Amino acid sequence: MPSDTLIPPYHRLLRATDLLDAPYAVIDQEALWANAADLVRRAGGTPIRLASKSIRVRSIIKNALTLDGFAGVMAYALAEAVWLVDHGVDDVLVAYPSVDRAAYADLIADERRLAAITIMVDSLDQLDFIDANLGADHPPIRVCLDVDASLRILGAHLGAHRSPVHSVRQAKRIAAAIAERPGYQLVGLMFYDAQIAGMPDTGAAIRLVKRRSAAELRRRRRRIVKAVSAMTDLQIVNAGGTGSLDVWNGDSTITELAAGSGLFGPTLFDDYRSFTPRPAAFFALPVVRRPNAKTVTCYAGGYIASGPAGDSRVPTPVWPPGLTYHPAEGAGEVQTPLRGKAAASLSIGDRVVFRHAKAGEMCERFDQVAMVDPAGQATLVPTYRGEKKNFG
Repeated sequence: MPSDTLIPPYHRLLRATDLLDAPYAVIDQEALWANAADLVRRAGGTPIRLASKSIRVRSIIKNALTLDGFAGVMAYALAEAVWLVDHGVDDVLVAYPSVDRAAYADLIADERRLAAITIMVDSLDQLDFIDANLGADHPPIRVCLDVDASLRILGAHLGAHRSPVHSVRQAKRIAAAIAERPGYQLVGLMFYDAQIAGMPDTGAAIRLVKRRSAAELRRRRRRIVKAVSAMTDLQIVNAGGTGSLDVWNGDSTITELAAGSGLFGPTLFDDYRSFTPRPAAFFALPVVRRPNAKTVTCYAGGYIASGPAGDSRVPTPVWPPGLTYHPAEGAGEVQTPLRGKAAASLSIGDRVVFRHAKAGEMCERFDQVAMVDPAGQATLVPTYRGEKKNFG
């Protein structure tokens, strides 16, 4: 692939990683930290808790936490939280309920972990599970109550299917039970608005629903926070995501926002109107076949993102421009055919650059990522997978 045909950032990224054997993952540090600064700007002074599932590279997490505007980690697994605390992170909110018995045993075995980690619950059944496995006399565990932030209208549920706790009455009832229960300290509330943060602005109807949902949630959250604060000292009121930071900044009822995907800028964030992250995370596949003059076949590539199956979850080839998938094969487990005029310029061993649909999921495919600085120097750092950590 002639170097004079390359345009930034691909010229710099491919030159920096020229000696690496593909497939490999690469992070553009200039774009990464520009995105971090933009997240802080959009948060408007409200601290951002970094969502680790959207990163899955410990060194990036640790470096982001040194930046003004970021405070604490939102982990996706209790075992992950234990591991992060053991490696120096001192504030971890686990975003999802856990039934990992070994991780709970690890949690209560160390006072530092107990002080740093807050678990997530949305029912008393989850506390019953913990007590059944640890015994009812375990040390106090910090707890955050997950409150359903979806919009319910005309029988429809718009948002993620997470917590059964939706109304003020439901929140008061379970919060009171947690606050009175030995072995637990209710310290937080979480409100994740998937129908706002996770919905691109693809049409007027969606924008209308997002505005209506924000107004409803703002009112309901204020009442829930007031009611629960009367029972316990709330240290955490978490809200938002990469796609809704600007919606909630300045809301006095919340103590922090959450974001992670905005650092990498995956393709699912290309259609938001309020912000435009710079693509920062890529992977490169090698050309291994040339079936005909307008088709090349790359090795591997079937890195399909989670969520509803469809074109939006498939990686996008971005360099050289103009390549598309073969409709009969798509992104494959061990080979990915690509068509287009640009295929004629590719030779065996050349690399094709892709963007993933989601952020941290890309890192589950690679043991390391090449961090390329603005000067074009690459440094290899391990992913969670490269550190032999698999949290499901």
